[in-house]
Amino acid sequence: MAAGRRVVVTGTGVVCALGLNAVECWTALREGRSGIAPILATDVSELRFQSGAEVRGFRAENHFEGTRCDLIDRFAQFAVVAARQAVCEAGLDLRARDAAARGRMAVVTGTSMGGQTSLDRGFVAIYKEGRPRPHPFTIPLTMYNAGASQISMDLGITGPAFTVSTACASATHAIGQAYWMVRSGAVESALCGGSEAPFSPGILRAWEAMRVVSPEACHPFSRDRRGLTLGEGGAMLMLETLDGALARGARVLGEVVGFGMSADAGHVTQPSVEGPAAAMAMAMQDAGIEATQVEYINAHGTGTQANDATETRAIRQVFGSHADRLAVSSTKSMHGHALGAGGAIEAFATLMALREGVLPPTVNYTESDPECDLDVVPNVARQRQAGFALSNSFAFGGLNAVLAFKRWGKD
Repeated sequence: MAAGRRVVVTGTGVVCALGLNAVECWTALREGRSGIAPILATDVSELRFQSGAEVRGFRAENHFEGTRCDLIDRFAQFAVVAARQAVCEAGLDLRARDAAARGRMAVVTGTSMGGQTSLDRGFVAIYKEGRPRPHPFTIPLTMYNAGASQISMDLGITGPAFTVSTACASATHAIGQAYWMVRSGAVESALCGGSEAPFSPGILRAWEAMRVVSPEACHPFSRDRRGLTLGEGGAMLMLETLDGALARGARVLGEVVGFGMSADAGHVTQPSVEGPAAAMAMAMQDAGIEATQVEYINAHGTGTQANDATETRAIRQVFGSHADRLAVSSTKSMHGHALGAGGAIEAFATLMALREGVLPPTVNYTESDPECDLDVVPNVARQRQAGFALSNSFAFGGLNAVLAFKRWGKD
C-alpha cells in the first residue's frame, strides 16, 4: 500500500435516470428499479433503438438563474448540481471558508463527450439552417473542462481544477486522480466525479452506427444480451483526509483505499483480459488488500457480448477460485451506460452498497451464460455486509480504471 493519508468520502451528489439526488438514486438501486424508458429528448423513430436512460424532471431554471441556463451545456449542469449536493451533504459552506482553505481543494471531473449536444446544435445551425455562425458561446458550452470550470466558479474553489477524458473510464480516472492528490498531500480535499449528456440526434446516430446499442433495455451478463443502453447524468464525491473530516465532525460515508489503471495497448474497441485484470490487481495492491478480502465488484458490465465475457475472464484471472464467492453486479442495467459519467454513478453505488449492506442487482437478467459464470446478483438486491469492493470502468481505446472502497467502521 502506498504511504499517505487516509481518504474518506463525506458527501455525494447524483443526478441520473434513477433520480435527481442521492436518496432517490440509491432507493431505486436497492429496489432494482430501472430508469430505462423510451427516449423523449429527440426523435429516434428512424433509429434501431428507441430506449435510453434519460434524466427526467430536470429543469435547468430550477438550478441556474437568468441567462446562465443558456450558457452551460446540460452535461456541465449535471456536474454543478451534483457537486452542490455533495458539498451540502458534507456539511461544508465553501463560501464561508477562507481563501487559503478554498485554494487547498481540487475539482477533478471526467467526461467522454463534453458539450456535444451544444456542438450538435451548432452544426445544425450552420450546415442545415444555413446560418453564418453558431451560438456565440459555442466554445465555452462545448469545452470538456466546462464541468470543472463551472463547479469552481459556482462554489468559489480556487485549487487545482481539471478534466479527464478517457471515454467510459473518465469519471473513474478523475476520482482516482483526486484520491491520489488528497492522499499525497497535494490538496486537502477534492470534489470529483463525472457528467455526460449524449441525447442529441447526431450523437445517437453515431452510436447506432457502431452497432453496440441494444434495441431493448440492456441485460448485462445474460446469454441473450444484445448491447448497451445509453444513459446520461452526473455524480460527484466529496473526498477529504480522514483527520480533516474527523476534526470538523463530518459524517464519514466510506473510505477510498486504492486505485489502479492500465492500458490494453491492443484494439480500439475490442477489450482484452490482461488490461482490466492488471487494473484490478493494481487497485488492490494500492489498497494493500488481498483478493480474498474483496466481496463485491460493481462491474463495467455494459451488456455487450464482448465486454461481459471478457470482464468475467479478467475477474477469474485475478481472483481465481475466490471469484465463485464474489458478488458481481452491473448497475448499468438500471441507470444505463452514462459513458464518461458512468464510473462516478457506479462509484456512488459501490460506496452505498458497502455503507448500507445492500448489494444492488443486475436487473433484466434472463438466462445464464457459461461465458459469464459469476454470481451477478440477478434481478433482486441482496443483503450483505461487505467490507471491501471494487468499481470497474473499462473504456474504448483500451483504457482501464478501477477504484477500491472500504466500508467505514470495518476493522
